[in-house]
Amino acid sequence: MATILVVDDELGIRALLSEILTDEGHTVELAENAAQARAIRERMQPDLVLLDIWMADVDGITLLKEWGATGRLTMPVIMMSGHGTIDTAVEATKYGAMAFLEKPITLQKLLKGVEQGLSRTPPRASVAAPGHSPRPEPALTMESAMTGGPMLPAVPMLIGPQSEQIFDLDRPLREARDAFEKSYFEFHLSRENGSMTRVAEKTGLERTHLYRKLKQLGVDLSRNRRGGTF
Repeated sequence: MATILVVDDELGIRALLSEILTDEGHTVELAENAAQARAIRERMQPDLVLLDIWMADVDGITLLKEWGATGRLTMPVIMMSGHGTIDTAVEATKYGAMAFLEKPITLQKLLKGVEQGLSRTPPRASVAAPGHSPRPEPALTMESAMTGGPMLPAVPMLIGPQSEQIFDLDRPLREARDAFEKSYFEFHLSRENGSMTRVAEKTGLERTHLYRKLKQLGVDLSRNRRGGTF
């Protein structure tokens, strides 16, 4: 099987991912920060890296840029975050990440992401000239694990409707942002049984603004309204 490097500053997540991936037959290397991840990358090239974005010392995107600039980004990298946005995903893929998993990560999405990562051709590493950003091979998808499927134990669960979203990032930023926002609002509408009042409270938008936004995005309000009140 494969050797997978898991980089995350949360002990519980490292232990959990290690247990699951080991049960799948993989060899797992663990790092709790960028320094440990660098050391592991110096002595070996993993077949895949699961890299958390928000870490105490150096954030994951900075480490990703560093690997790209020094010719060490020769393996697929999947970013992970509990506070990710479409902009974060676009930035990560710009610097060579192949996908983005939003925490809490479902078991289904974890295994699917790992399978896709191991089957994908690694990005071309490049050494950036002074004053220029590295330009590794761009990725095409972002896995958004808002909810759905069996949740990983010991990872906080999201309560709400099941959904599986795959966002194509190989298109203009505005189109990608609209697709993300549409899924975001459909998720909250479904979870709140179509109540515009509760969705407005959850999303921090005034009801009239929210209604116009949903119309603009083409959200089918009649389909999402399940006995709720506007």
